[in-house]
Amino acid sequence: MSHTPRSVIEFSDVTLRHGNLTRLETLSFSAGQGEVLALLGHNGAGKTTTMHLILGLLSPDSGSVEVLGGAPDSRHAASLRQRLGYLPENVSFYEALTGLEVLDYFARLKRADRRQVPTLLEKVGLGHAARRRVKTYSKGMRQRLGLAQALLGEPSLVLLDEPTTGLDPAATRDFYTTLDELRGRGGTVVLSSHILPGIEPYIDRALVLGGGQRLALGSMATLRHEAALPVMIRVRGRLTGDGWQALTQKPEHALLAQDASGAELAVPEYAKLDTLRKLAVMHDVTDIAVEPPTLEHLYQHFSRGAHP
Repeated sequence: MSHTPRSVIEFSDVTLRHGNLTRLETLSFSAGQGEVLALLGHNGAGKTTTMHLILGLLSPDSGSVEVLGGAPDSRHAASLRQRLGYLPENVSFYEALTGLEVLDYFARLKRADRRQVPTLLEKVGLGHAARRRVKTYSKGMRQRLGLAQALLGEPSLVLLDEPTTGLDPAATRDFYTTLDELRGRGGTVVLSSHILPGIEPYIDRALVLGGGQRLALGSMATLRHEAALPVMIRVRGRLTGDGWQALTQKPEHALLAQDASGAELAVPEYAKLDTLRKLAVMHDVTDIAVEPPTLEHLYQHFSRGAHP
């Protein structure tokens, strides 16, 4: 297996069983310093199990897991947890405490500098509500408080499970700004989300899991190359004439839709440039838009037929 330089996470042929159920099977992957890695998969695919192995809450039956230079289920765990942040999918806090008191409590547990607590609350947009009891917080505010506790101590590795759940558009935008800041200072982020269009611009690579197995791993460019899915070309204009008819009759082109205002074609990557050249010289064409396969398309392709 090829290793990412300065690997922060290293899974080598990891298998984990629970009775007769195989939760992960010979899973191998790595994540490097400053990388944002997306964990994708249906419910039961192995995403949460993978996170729990990274956290040291579970131990593999075979294979090995290394996180920040050591096994997370060994004596290394104590030092690891001071360098790691975790935001679970469903956050829960002591509702009788204020947001400030909750974050101060977690800072003491993590042995992090408590002076950063007010700054973190401001960073996640809770400065105005710092002295309100958590029981008065909305779901989105609790999620932001959860993100603040995950960022305590400037962790080298952050695990985020459905981090934008309950966030409004402005808070979601602020979250991704924080994600970029984490990456910018060399932090590694493992991110699990079902909102694929939202995370696509911010990830470096995606790991697609299915039935506890690795189905695909790579950057958007790598996954597009491996999937070999067609490129979508949307054309605007009155599409008539011999040139248009000849173009749509090519066997490698699929005409998905056409009406009086335009059409939509699916074209293999190798035929994209030739198709665009032909469209560009057609007098009735007023606009051309090209859409490569999205993360959602790629996920559907690689996970097709996979079962939890």
